[in-house]
Amino acid sequence: MAHIEKHLKSSDFVTDIVIGMSDGLTVPFALAAGLSGAVSSNSIVITGGIAEIVAGCIAMGLGGYLAGKTEQDHYQNELKREYDEVENVPDDEMQEVKDIFAEFGIDNEGQTLLANQLAKDKTNWVNFMMKYELGLDKPDPNRARNSALTIGLAYFIGGLLPLTAYFITATPREGLLLSAIITTLCLFTFGYFKSKITGQHPIKGALKVTAIGLIAATAAYFVAVGFDKAFH
Repeated sequence: MAHIEKHLKSSDFVTDIVIGMSDGLTVPFALAAGLSGAVSSNSIVITGGIAEIVAGCIAMGLGGYLAGKTEQDHYQNELKREYDEVENVPDDEMQEVKDIFAEFGIDNEGQTLLANQLAKDKTNWVNFMMKYELGLDKPDPNRARNSALTIGLAYFIGGLLPLTAYFITATPREGLLLSAIITTLCLFTFGYFKSKITGQHPIKGALKVTAIGLIAATAAYFVAVGFDKAFH
């Protein structure tokens, strides 16, 4: 029977969804919970929630874009430096290649043979050094754009879920109760599948994600209630 290896290949995409969705479910829910403890109108909660979601989408998307661009710029700078070193100090670079192979338990003769073979192609040589000396993989050129869109969209979807309760209830307290139920289910489901995809224990991961979201919302609610009582 053939051996089939199962590995997560689209880790960047999954990471972006996790970042956007986890914050999207948590932050707007916490804000709505806090407002529910201080105001008497669902429209105020909805307005504040939508404003936060829009601002959060832009901020999170921009953060993802800048992180992606920084990764690309860093890779290009290191790539240029490696080409310069291969060109100007080839003996030092050859020794670094041998040192890397030595870490894999290859003897001196094998190190020299492999290093000489690798040095025949400057591009392969540099790529080898980028990966095994610096631990850098070539980033996707569309990474910044894709990251911004994925994080922003995931945040938007995650943020709308807890807010929907306030569209179909009469008071903020009723909205908060329904929103808490919706958000708890969403957090648990999201945490379960996130943990399953990333190879963690699904139930433990789901409970951890749910607990973080509910703790944040609870804190926001009591802070809002406390300030409301202090100023009234």
